[in-house]
Amino acid sequence: MGGKDSNFKVVYRGEELEHFREGEWVFFQRPKECGGGYWFGRTYAFYFWLEFEQPTSLAQGIDYLLALESIKPKLEVFDDDQFGLPF
Repeated sequence: MGGKDSNFKVVYRGEELEHFREGEWVFFQRPKECGGGYWFGRTYAFYFWLEFEQPTSLAQGIDYLLALESIKPKLEVFDDDQFGLPF
């Protein structure tokens, strides 16, 4: 599974996710017979929210998480001058 410093877990074939936190990112490895790859999403108390509608590679999922982290500081910034009404 994911390391201590990572913000996600990887659950490989034959393993179980025994402990999770609400909203935690998880990759579930798919069987090779089904095409391989990973289901990627977030864990919640009563469901698993798929982030992508199709299986993905581990590299693509990690790239997605890195992109999210890079825009996180800008999410709360709002520029009033950017959205002016045309007069």
